[in-house]
Amino acid sequence: MHLFNHIKFRTPESVELEFTLAGIGSRAWALIIDYHVLAVTLAVFFIIWLVVSIQLIDFWTRIFGARSVFWLMAIAFITWFVIYVGYFVFFETIWQGQTPGKRFAKIRVVRDDGRPIGLQQATLRGLLRPFDEVMFIGALLIMFTRREKRLGDLAAGTIVIQTQTFTASASLKISEQAKTLYEYLLQITDLSPLLPDDFAIIREYLQRRGAMSAKARTTLAQQLAQQVKAIIDLDKLPENVSPDVFLEAIYLAYQHREY
Repeated sequence: MHLFNHIKFRTPESVELEFTLAGIGSRAWALIIDYHVLAVTLAVFFIIWLVVSIQLIDFWTRIFGARSVFWLMAIAFITWFVIYVGYFVFFETIWQGQTPGKRFAKIRVVRDDGRPIGLQQATLRGLLRPFDEVMFIGALLIMFTRREKRLGDLAAGTIVIQTQTFTASASLKISEQAKTLYEYLLQITDLSPLLPDDFAIIREYLQRRGAMSAKARTTLAQQLAQQVKAIIDLDKLPENVSPDVFLEAIYLAYQHREY
């Protein structure tokens, strides 16, 4: 395992992005949190299942006969496995590669090319998780492979990276209007659909706009602003907000968002 192992991607817009792999420590911390959430969920399931089984014991006996206890245990185990796997699949799919534990530990699962994972990748990772935990196979693979992948990552074509904490560039000037607007955006919008590569494109534009012609700058700013509005599902902004000011405000809001 390499400390602070980095990996680079290049987006279709020719923007090069560099990420830090999460590593065994961050992933273990996220897993501990997720297992606590899972433990509460499974405990609730066990209590409900026990109450229902006792109430319907006569019904189970008529259906399964003397083997009713065996079948009850089999159904309970299958349901337990579905909850266990489904927890990771559900959250990694709807939260773009994050579970509650990963969100708290500030790490995320992405595809090998940096794109967000989907249901297929999340399902493969979830189904292979039990195998990764047998004799700590997953932990050993994470520590001793170059991209720090467990079996689920190898099968799904994914890696786990640290979510980025971006800092303002010295060459990037932010208007006073944007400094006010970003606080308003944090209140009315959800920036979670905005991915790190989206942010990197915005940052790249804000850093290079001074070298652009007025026409090219205006056109590109309008296109980027429209794309960002569509991503975060924002219909309307206050009047007299230019595309440049909006992008500056998004730049600030993304850095101050809550995970």
